[in-house]
Amino acid sequence: MAAEKLRDLSQPIDVALLDATVAAFYGTGSKEERTAADQILRDLQNNPDMWLQVVHILQNTKNLNTKFFALQVLEGVIKYRWNALPAEQRDGMKNYISEVIVQLSSNEGSFRLERLYVNKLNIILVQILKHEWPARWRSFIPDLVAAAKTSETICENCMAILKLLSEEVFDFSRGEMTQQKIKELKQSLNRQFQWYFLGAFLIPQSEFQLIHELCLYVLSASQRTELIRATLSTLHAFLSWIPLGYIFESPLLETLLKFFPLPSYRNLTLQCLTEIAALNFGDFYNVQYVNMYNVFMVQLQTILPPTTNIPEAYAHGSSEEQAFIQNLALFFTSFYKAMHVLSIRYFVFLSNLFGILRFLTKHKFHIRVLESSQENINALLMGLEYLINISYVDDTEVFKVCLDYWNSLVLELFDAHHNLDNPAVAANIMGLPMPLIPTVVDGIGAQLMQRRQLYAVPMSKLRMLMICRMAKPEEVLIVEDENGNIVRETMKDNDVLVQYKVTNLLIMRETLIYLSHLDHEDTEKQMLKKLSKQLSGEDWTWNNLNTLCWAIGSISGSMMEEQENRFLVMVIRDLLNLCEMTKGKDNKAVIASNIMYVVGQYPRFLRAHWKFLKTVVNKLFEFMHETHPGVQDMACDTFLKIVQKCKRKFVIVQVGENEPFVSELLSGLATTVADLEPHQIHIFYESVGHMIQAESDTQKREEYLQRLMALPNQKWGEILAQAHQSVDFLKDQDVIRTVLNILQTNTSVASSLGTFFLSQISVIFLDMLNVYKMYSELISSSIAEGGPFASKTSYVKLLRSVKRETLKLIETFLDKAEDQPQIGKQFVPPMMDPVLGDYARNLPDARESEVLSLFATIINKYSIFFAYNVFDCDTSLIQYKSAMIDDVPRIFEAIFQCTLEMITKNFEDYPEHRLKFFSLLRAIATHCFPALIRLSSQQLKLVMDSIIWAFRHTERNIAETGLNLLLEMLKNFQASEFCNQFYRTYFLTIEQEIFAVLTDTFHKPGFKLHVLVLPALAESGLLTEPLWDVATISYPYPNNAMFVREYTIKLLGTSFPNMTASEVTQFVNGLFESRNDLSTFKNHIRDFLVQSKEFSAQDNKDLYAEEAAAQRERERQRMLSIPGLIAPNEIQDEMVDS
Repeated sequence: MAAEKLRDLSQPIDVALLDATVAAFYGTGSKEERTAADQILRDLQNNPDMWLQVVHILQNTKNLNTKFFALQVLEGVIKYRWNALPAEQRDGMKNYISEVIVQLSSNEGSFRLERLYVNKLNIILVQILKHEWPARWRSFIPDLVAAAKTSETICENCMAILKLLSEEVFDFSRGEMTQQKIKELKQSLNRQFQWYFLGAFLIPQSEFQLIHELCLYVLSASQRTELIRATLSTLHAFLSWIPLGYIFESPLLETLLKFFPLPSYRNLTLQCLTEIAALNFGDFYNVQYVNMYNVFMVQLQTILPPTTNIPEAYAHGSSEEQAFIQNLALFFTSFYKAMHVLSIRYFVFLSNLFGILRFLTKHKFHIRVLESSQENINALLMGLEYLINISYVDDTEVFKVCLDYWNSLVLELFDAHHNLDNPAVAANIMGLPMPLIPTVVDGIGAQLMQRRQLYAVPMSKLRMLMICRMAKPEEVLIVEDENGNIVRETMKDNDVLVQYKVTNLLIMRETLIYLSHLDHEDTEKQMLKKLSKQLSGEDWTWNNLNTLCWAIGSISGSMMEEQENRFLVMVIRDLLNLCEMTKGKDNKAVIASNIMYVVGQYPRFLRAHWKFLKTVVNKLFEFMHETHPGVQDMACDTFLKIVQKCKRKFVIVQVGENEPFVSELLSGLATTVADLEPHQIHIFYESVGHMIQAESDTQKREEYLQRLMALPNQKWGEILAQAHQSVDFLKDQDVIRTVLNILQTNTSVASSLGTFFLSQISVIFLDMLNVYKMYSELISSSIAEGGPFASKTSYVKLLRSVKRETLKLIETFLDKAEDQPQIGKQFVPPMMDPVLGDYARNLPDARESEVLSLFATIINKYSIFFAYNVFDCDTSLIQYKSAMIDDVPRIFEAIFQCTLEMITKNFEDYPEHRLKFFSLLRAIATHCFPALIRLSSQQLKLVMDSIIWAFRHTERNIAETGLNLLLEMLKNFQASEFCNQFYRTYFLTIEQEIFAVLTDTFHKPGFKLHVLVLPALAESGLLTEPLWDVATISYPYPNNAMFVREYTIKLLGTSFPNMTASEVTQFVNGLFESRNDLSTFKNHIRDFLVQSKEFSAQDNKDLYAEEAAAQRERERQRMLSIPGLIAPNEIQDEMVDS
């Protein structure tokens, strides 16, 4: 009964009853009571007439929650229906809200007591302003300023309203207001803005002048702390966009600097000064800017003396004091960044060198002005000193702010040094003949050297900062836990934190490399000095050694080879001595991890120094016996990394040696791996495989391989011998684990040896298939007897692991092998029934997805060989190629239908099968297209349906695979005799589905492929038969292009009723006109997606993924041109190893 009474809005609502309902919703009553109250409030909120009760409710309730509920109803009306309301209702509501705000804020007691309510009313007022002002409420700013002058509490609230207005218009308006509306509001605040010359000053005339005058008046006349803080907060919101004259040609800057020393206003004032510091407008206000900086620095020395230990003060300071340090970092970085937005990097690309000199002398950027006199230089250097000290603060965000600036500064200094030190390079950049260069270059060179000397001391301190705070590289597995123990890193960070750490590491590494290039001697000196303190114990801590070694590793490749060799000899010698002289397992583990990290970063040095290389590798073998968590893992990982870059060194007889190192290693193999875990042994075997692969002598290579695989082959032979006596022996779980381990060892060696693994896999191949078949039967019988849950048992999982590893081993070998046809003839036919037939016969839960990827690899690899070597193939190999195409229907029959039934029930089950299935289908479409043409129409329709299902998938990899597969199908059918039939059957369906995913925000990452499919469809104009059904469509279209055009217009017109017919027609016409220009075509579609409101107010970066990838590649090429910026181990091309 009460609920019905509340829902009846034909009469004034019962406020007491509403209060009770709201109280029930927020109360601690039963769940049923809260649910019932929630339903009533939802019904009221959804009633279009409820907003008419808002004034009645606000006037009669004392309950704050009820007031908020009423204002929430009103907020919804303002946001979505305001402009549709009659003018008198709009005026009545805005007048009422204004009156309540003035009433509550005119009295100190009610203003403090009802502060939350007043804040919500302020928000409602600003929401109204976004619709009413300036067109229908032109007097708002004058009225607000006039009201502010009547009372200090009203003035304080007016400041809060102005701040909200600025934030709404300039910060939070995206997606809620059109760009035109935002522009209109900004122009209103600066209405009729003009500059009038009066003597030497520029005088602005604008509506904002009223706000400006009010703020200055408050700051100069008021003694009320809350009002002054509110005014400073409001100014902070406006400073980033107001006309500059209000800042620099008024007492505002001077006033702010007066408030800075006062503790109550210090942080707010500093935030305002930071906004001003971040402004960038050329050199017009340089005098005021530099004066502000100098006054600020004088005041800062009193507030925070230069001798202060800032990290310690931050650690023990109050939240207000910590906020001050944070704001101080933002002030300095904003000020300095604004100074050198236009850096040397810009003007080295100007058209001529004389232009640079004129540019430098005519346009003195702020940093140049600070560098122009000794007084300013002292202030600049002191500011940099403060910032370096702040950078040591143990706060992630503070350090990130500082680091971003340091990176930009050293990049500017490095660019100048890198591009203009060499006259020949300068001449080449500027396009000038050499005779004109010397004097001009000497002038610039002198300026640059002088500038480098100016920053020499700060840069030296910055090097030490980077060394002391270097982030942990991913390769380092040994860390200190929260209890101070050295452990192996096990906890994985979430994606966001990982991205943050990786970005931070890259910026720090890049910064230190630039610093190294600016002064290699100082970099080396500081690192060696810090390392000597570790040896002496003066500065010994785990963290100090870690950051130092991470820094040493990060500058790999940045020095000249001779200097790097000298440096590394000292570093490795000292680290090995430190390891010998330091006691304690934890200490040794830390030192070991650092030795392994450093040596792994300098393959160039190791290749040039065999004795050091051998010493390091033998040390790694020692570490492989160290059972401290993480040491063995790092030793194996580092061994693999070194071998990949230095493998030739291990297969030749070095000076002073009797045999190649690989032979010596194989002799002691059992001892070396004795203490390693299985996964570590696999890495070790992969490493030795790389060594053997580097041996050019076939006989030696086979001998090394036999010696390497002796232990696994011996165990394999013992297991098979036992199995011949009793097949049940293979069912024992320990035996199954041993078989799995042997197969994994073989896979590791196959991955590094490639074709040269042929002799080894030939030994075990047929027996391996027999084991595969037996385990498959065991799995099927277990699942048949135990039901679906049997597939989750440890026994079945173990059996399936052996099957998967068998498939992985075969796929790895076939993928790496080079003599494709001969190997294919040997290995593929025996697999058809044990692998392919087994997949078809098995239950869904027992089917291995690796079967799909294996046959995709077979088709891809062998077909590519035939495509490039067709004239070199003998008759038997060509027959084998033909047999492969003939086998596709068999593959199709065994895999297609049963897999499709598994993956199309939903988008979640069998995730591994999904991607691999479509990869196999793409391989068939690309390399065995004639086999697809032989399929029946029902089978082909199944293929096309599965492709459409794939690119509609929300999983990015699957959708992209489906789109690539569709492109292959379209390309192949266009070149075939079945082109007309295919297009007539599938064209309209494909176009409809492509537009569906193109305009779906979940499929934005596929945009780059969507825009490739549409032009391919547009080739329908080349067809010789009509696409439309002539029996049902009587209109005689002149050609297919006209039919497609009209069909597309109807399709999009129906799908987007919010767009006019002319807009849709214009878009479709543009598609046809621009289809041969991909860049224009993409931009045309991007505009449509935003215009159609499908992608408005969203992150649309995926629509520009290709451009972003091109930019990343350009950046990578720039980094490759700077020695050390990309670490040697990150460069994919194998380094010369001779």
